[in-house]
Amino acid sequence: MAATESLNVAELLGQHLESASPDVLRVMVKTFADALMSAEADALCGAGYGERSDERTNSRNGYRQREWDTRAGTVELAIPKLRTGSYFPDWLLEHRRRAEQALVSVVATSYLLGVSTRRVEKLVEQLGVKSLSKSQVSEMARYLDVQVEAFRNRPLDAGPYTFVWVDALVIKVRENGRTVNVHALVAVGVNGDGGREVLGLDVTSDEDGAGWLAFLRSLTARGLSGVRLVVSDAHRGLVNAIGAALPGAQWQRCRTHYLRNLLAKVPKSAQPWVATLVRTIFDQPDADAVRAQFERVLDTIAAKFPDAAEHLDDARGDLLAFTGFPRELWRQIWSNNPQERLNKEIRRRTDVVGIFPNRAAIIRLVGAVLAEQTDEWVEGRRYMGLDVLRKARLTSIDTEQHDTEIVETTAIAA
Repeated sequence: MAATESLNVAELLGQHLESASPDVLRVMVKTFADALMSAEADALCGAGYGERSDERTNSRNGYRQREWDTRAGTVELAIPKLRTGSYFPDWLLEHRRRAEQALVSVVATSYLLGVSTRRVEKLVEQLGVKSLSKSQVSEMARYLDVQVEAFRNRPLDAGPYTFVWVDALVIKVRENGRTVNVHALVAVGVNGDGGREVLGLDVTSDEDGAGWLAFLRSLTARGLSGVRLVVSDAHRGLVNAIGAALPGAQWQRCRTHYLRNLLAKVPKSAQPWVATLVRTIFDQPDADAVRAQFERVLDTIAAKFPDAAEHLDDARGDLLAFTGFPRELWRQIWSNNPQERLNKEIRRRTDVVGIFPNRAAIIRLVGAVLAEQTDEWVEGRRYMGLDVLRKARLTSIDTEQHDTEIVETTAIAA
């Protein structure tokens, strides 16, 4: 005769929902996890808990307690033990996403290195984790470092990468007893299948030409090719590095970065008006309309802010490079800039840490975020259509041939 059921899952869940307990989510996770483990243990035993059956091959032998760190907080699990052999749920080994694992590992590493102890303890508490041992931190860090390094060094064989965005984020790190700023260099591209892909990550002391050149050359060494347009800010070292490492690629000044520079030339009260005017330049139906609108905006701003108008006029060529590509691509280049959204996601994770204990911790966390984002992009919709990409490549090739013919004609005439 079967024993009576010792736990009514539905009734327990209903009681917690009625009481509106703040820990209801944690209790729900524990309840379902315990029920799942019990079912798996019963399957290994060949019969249910307390059931008498001729088909039984094993039996329960108590429980062992295990703390499970989840997004709902630390859950106390009771893992069934067997009289013969052992049981451990496979899903308990991989219960975190990579970025979340990296975040916990970085925070715990900061704690172990004595960095802002009170702050780090508060952060760990906010993550819902009661405690982390040194062995747990080491194992987690080792696992993540292998994954991140494999991601950073993978071959870039999904080209041609027609469009590439590059940017640097300033992050604080402790080095030699001081807090200093380092730069995380990130590159994103559109591959031959029209999908977005994080191309690379590196950390340098300075955002100078040498650092950017080494970073871009490392990308080309891994297979980056076919680049037709690179979007970035106007950092002189970066622009020169793009010309040296990616010959034949056009450079487009990032609209977001440029607007920040331009708005510094006008009073704060006029900044929304100037920003709205400049954005109308990029919302035109064709290249001729873009150039005509640029002139109108330039004249309008010059009437009130001549310094800002001069700044805008000097950036004309850098801002209008996109007009050499098909109109269908303009919206993706500006409205759906993957680099800006990716920067926000990186900042959301790194702001939790504040000051990193070392550069390896930066690579671990940012690399995990980038790997995770690339996986989501792979599973999502195509970013650019193949026909549009093909048209963009043909357009850029025609432009290069036209420029070459002009140079050759000029040389002959001379």
